[in-house]
Amino acid sequence: MSKLTQEMKDMIGSQQCFMATVGKDGLPNVAPKRSTRVFSDEALIFTEGTGGATYRNILDGSKVAVGVVDRAIPDGYRFICKPELQNSGEAFEKAKEMSMKTVGRPPYGVVILHIEEIHSLKPGPMAGKKIG
Repeated sequence: MSKLTQEMKDMIGSQQCFMATVGKDGLPNVAPKRSTRVFSDEALIFTEGTGGATYRNILDGSKVAVGVVDRAIPDGYRFICKPELQNSGEAFEKAKEMSMKTVGRPPYGVVILHIEEIHSLKPGPMAGKKIG
């Protein structure tokens, strides 16, 4: 399992993250997930509030690629992750409490993204290369 650096954590906390999944039919899906945050040194988490394509693809077994970039630097990362959907437990209850306050309904679940690989998205010779 790959570990997040403080630089990566800071970027995830301050920039929009996008999730890429693939459907059973092979159709790719990319979606912004504003709720993406650091769960641990080896995992990210997001609240699944829409139940759309990302959710369905995860239910069908898709891995998740998370992309985050800071255009001002420019720098960024791609995280290849194994998703774990939870619709009960502590992480879910915290997300449910927040969702009830912000959107007035519970989420479909929370998705813990266990990071398997990290790739650089910084322009130059390391672009796309595995770094963790």
